Amino acid sequence: MSNPFVLLETSEGDILIELFADKAPVTVENFLRYVDESHYDDTIFHRVIKNFMVQGGGMTLNMKPKPTREPIANEAANGLANMAGTVAMARAASKDSATAQFFINVVDNASLDHKDATDAGYGYAVFGEVAEGMDVALKISKKRTRHFQGHDDVPVDPVALISAQRFEI
Repeated sequence: MSNPFVLLETSEGDILIELFADKAPVTVENFLRYVDESHYDDTIFHRVIKNFMVQGGGMTLNMKPKPTREPIANEAANGLANMAGTVAMARAASKDSATAQFFINVVDNASLDHKDATDAGYGYAVFGEVAEGMDVALKISKKRTRHFQGHDDVPVDPVALISAQRFEI
């Protein structure tokens, strides 16, 4: 069976993501459920850090957090690394706190990889990779940012995630 794909339609262009269901089955199932429920539609990339990553999937256009389901188990120990172009789950300090937010690594980020079983060392679960549209992710990563409504690294000009849909290759 081939891997599922998701097309992210953004205000900066399209990003096609291949999901690694064999390496991160819980994470992929969770992500696809949010996609199928249109959770990501009309959200923004609310955290953008040049030479690091772009994060989205959790905030509305007016920076209000979207409700999520319960957190999932962290699959960062799956052997996948946070390399440029990979997609991983965002989380809070607790290792098993990821819900809907995800990020695209725009550079290699070995500091985010699984190191040990502690909350601090567990890492961030990679569950996919940009198949097409990495230029769009890089463009987003270069947006001018500011501190806004209690959040750092928010693009001055919002970058909309218009829709996220399954995509058949």
